[in-house]
Amino acid sequence: MTSVDVHQHGWGPGLVKALRRRREPPFLRDWTLYLHGEPPYPVRPADHDPARRARLVRDDGLDRALISLSSPLGVEWLPPDEAEPLLAAYHEDAVALPEPFGAWAAACVREIDPEALGRVLDRGFAGLQLPADALADAAGYRRCAPLLDLLEARGLPLFVHPGPAGQDGREGPGWWAAMVPYAQQMHAAWFAFRAFGRPRHPRLRVCFAMLAGLAPLHGERLAARGGGRGEVDPDTFVETSSYGPRAVDATVRALGVDVIVHGSDRPYASPREPDLGDAARHAFRTANPRRLLTGKEHTDGPRRPS
Repeated sequence: MTSVDVHQHGWGPGLVKALRRRREPPFLRDWTLYLHGEPPYPVRPADHDPARRARLVRDDGLDRALISLSSPLGVEWLPPDEAEPLLAAYHEDAVALPEPFGAWAAACVREIDPEALGRVLDRGFAGLQLPADALADAAGYRRCAPLLDLLEARGLPLFVHPGPAGQDGREGPGWWAAMVPYAQQMHAAWFAFRAFGRPRHPRLRVCFAMLAGLAPLHGERLAARGGGRGEVDPDTFVETSSYGPRAVDATVRALGVDVIVHGSDRPYASPREPDLGDAARHAFRTANPRRLLTGKEHTDGPRRPS
C-alpha cells in the first residue's frame, strides 16, 4: 500500500530559468524571489535538489510525494502569453522528476483552456491544482467550470492551494501573507465550494490545502446562519500542512478521520506528526490519499507523469 504526501513544492531548472528571464513579479534575481504582496524571499537551492528531497520522502516514511507549482507565485493569474512559458517549464520539470515523485498539473485561470489542460493531464499528472482565489465565489466557479468538468470526466481530483497574497497595500511582518491572505483565501474557497462548486460538480473529488484555513471548524456558525448542519462530504478532503496536533484533532472532531490527508508543504514547512494514533496515521497517509487520488479503496498509488 502506498503512503503519500499530497502537498510538496519543487523548482526544476526550467522553471528557475523562466523566472530569471522575467522583469516583473514573479521573478528571480539569482536566488531571491520577488512577488507582489510579499517581501523578497531568499530561496535555498538545496531545498529544490531532487536527490535530497527524495531522501527526505523516504526519511518521512512515505512512498510518494506530489509536487505542485506554488500558486502564491501568481503564475496562473498571468496573461496567457506570460503564463504559458512558466507553466510549460514547470510541467517539463515535473515529468523529469525521479521516483518517488508525482505531480499536480497547473493551468492559467486568466483565460481558460481545457484542451491545453487535457494535453497536460495525458502525461500522467495526478490531477489539477488551482489557486484558492480563483475559486472564491460563484463567478470563479463559472470561469473555471470547463477545467473542473474535465477533471470530473476523467475521474481526477482538484487540489486547492492559496494563491497570490495580492497588492492590497497592507504591510506586515514576514509571516503576514501566510497567516492572513492565505488563510482567508482557503476559508472563502471552502465555503464557495459548498455553495457553488459541489452543486455544479457532484462527482468531483477535491482537497483543500492547510486544513482549508480551519474553515471546517465553523460548522456550528454555518448551521446557525442557515447554511445547513455542516454535513461531511466524503469527496471533499483537507490536508494537514502547517498545522499540528491541536488543529488536526479539532478538524477530526469536525469532519471525522476519513477526509483528512497528509501534506507537508515541503520545503516551506516540515511535516508535523499529529500523534493521534496508528489508525489515524494510516488513514491520513495511505487510505485517504488513495480515495482522493483514485476514488477507489484499493490501488497501487497515483500515476507518475511521463
